[in-house]
Amino acid sequence: MDILISDNWLRDFVKTDATAKKIAECLSLSGPSVDKTEKKAKDTIYHIEVTTNRVDSASVYGIAREAAAILPRFNIKARFLPLRVKANQKFTKNVKYLDVKIDHKLCPRFTAILIKNVKTKPSPDYIKKRLMAVGERPINNIVDISNYIMHEIGQPVHTFDYDKIAGAKMILRASKKGEKITTLDGITHELPGGDIVIEDGDRRLIDLAGIMGGKNTAIDRNTKNVLLFVQTYNPVNIRKTYISLGQRTEAAALFEKDLDPELVSLAMRRGIDLFIKLTGGKPKKEVLDIYPKPYKAKALKTTLDFIKDRLGIDLPKQEISKILCSLDFETNWKGKELEVLIPSFRAKDISLPEDIIEEVARIYGYHNLPSTLMAGVIPDPLLDSPFDLEIKIKERLKGWGGIEVYTLSMVPREFVESGALRLKNPLGKESEYMRMSLKPSLIQAAEKNSGIKDPFHIFEISNVYLARKGRLPEERMMLAGIFSNNKYRNAKGMIEALLDELNVKAKYKPEDGKGFLPARRLSIKSKGKVLGELGIIEKNEFIYYQLNLEVLKQVYLPVSAYTPIPKYPAQIEDITLTLPARTKVGNLMSSISSSNKFISKVELTDIYKDAYTFRLWYRHPRKTLTDKEVELVRTRLLKDLKKKFGTILKNSGQLFP
Repeated sequence: MDILISDNWLRDFVKTDATAKKIAECLSLSGPSVDKTEKKAKDTIYHIEVTTNRVDSASVYGIAREAAAILPRFNIKARFLPLRVKANQKFTKNVKYLDVKIDHKLCPRFTAILIKNVKTKPSPDYIKKRLMAVGERPINNIVDISNYIMHEIGQPVHTFDYDKIAGAKMILRASKKGEKITTLDGITHELPGGDIVIEDGDRRLIDLAGIMGGKNTAIDRNTKNVLLFVQTYNPVNIRKTYISLGQRTEAAALFEKDLDPELVSLAMRRGIDLFIKLTGGKPKKEVLDIYPKPYKAKALKTTLDFIKDRLGIDLPKQEISKILCSLDFETNWKGKELEVLIPSFRAKDISLPEDIIEEVARIYGYHNLPSTLMAGVIPDPLLDSPFDLEIKIKERLKGWGGIEVYTLSMVPREFVESGALRLKNPLGKESEYMRMSLKPSLIQAAEKNSGIKDPFHIFEISNVYLARKGRLPEERMMLAGIFSNNKYRNAKGMIEALLDELNVKAKYKPEDGKGFLPARRLSIKSKGKVLGELGIIEKNEFIYYQLNLEVLKQVYLPVSAYTPIPKYPAQIEDITLTLPARTKVGNLMSSISSSNKFISKVELTDIYKDAYTFRLWYRHPRKTLTDKEVELVRTRLLKDLKKKFGTILKNSGQLFP
């Protein structure tokens, strides 16, 4: 996830003389990646990418903790300044001001406190500036407190108008399918079921937990008593809800990553301090805290030899401990054995000895680790690499002007036929099924470019998914493409050229097919196997082709058979024939090639109305043919063609003697 961090705000928690540019450079080398820094007024904004497993770094506080550990490794003095809070309320399981019932599978920790007699007004300028610096719009002091804590600490909080909660009662449960809630943005959602919701004493839904609060308990200018609410939720439920509703808030983006329940205490006390300071409210003396399974420090064990072997360097024990302690880990050595206690905010992503080594390596500096080239003999390439054929096809088609496209494997219902595999939990109607053909997706892609009047050719090599009863689907690799604004002969010629390049002897048999114009589809076969098809689509007259790569691999030859260079030159001539209507030119050319052993090659070079010009190569393996010998071959050929096809010679001309 990408976050914005204010440099002015960051320095509340890390004391250093390093410039913002230097901080960004050091963080990128050993911690969260800083994509760029941006000057805004008298502040610098860090644009930081935080990996999913490091949600503890998705806040000003978390980045400050990382900076304080990393900067000293670059000989820059830095000290972490923990957040100091004044609130000292007692955390207890029961309070008089709120009656709650909680499903602990959905909510590992639930805290709340009543703050009375608050005054709603604009926030101080420093709060507004910091919120705007990280992309938040200031609203009022109560709402701003929630956003401020979320960006500062990385823990979302929520505020209710306490007087709008019927019966001062909350029941946190899973929603039922079809239940409805209107959220703060005024949108009414029909819930799919299994969402984390809160209902009050009147059985109204007042919160879509972890996503957005309900409009019926929203803070307004008349609010006097506020319920400050800080929780952690089951990340799976949060993710399912925002995906199904399309409602991904900043809070949901944090909750889905399984936040540290121990962070709740700090967020609650920070919230109480800010409410006292910014609203003049008076908090109750007790915080409701329902936390059935408090965190117990997790221990991992490793050895000095294991660390040395994996890093490739000999780090002393003191250096390893210094690095880990700077990250709030606790270390205990017994000889060469090391026991590490994991802090709660790293408990989710540190679970193996290798994770400990990774922490040591990144803080020590990957750039400081030795670089060693691999030794040994370079292995021979695979004899039958599955990618060789694909690469060869792509190179040829791109070289001939084709454009490779990538379409989605998951498609809507109208893109598949009966028997297609439907996803159990699709992201939406546009991605419900696994595709059975590349054709619908390529047609859609071509139609989106229908404004282009010049000829174009798009193609794709990808899997289709065919259902098999009781088994995983068959993943069949296919090549498919579409020609738009192209002549059919040019399109067919490109497919023929491709198969020739792959040394595949293919036959093209006219066969009607679903979705193609009548008598405008060819079945492509080789060695008795069906390779694919080529034809004109009925709906929009695109020229579509597809080839089964699994079959193609069986019939293609990586290297063509060697043919010696002819010792004697050929006589080459063009003959122009008038053909009767509906004559199949392919059959005619096959007949020419097979009519005489001295005709070594034939090509179609030109067409004008019903006149077709063919170029013929006459060659004898042991001598140069004379004009008279060529004339005898030609005469017999023309006689056979007239008898078989009804052709008439218009003219002929020898090109080379």
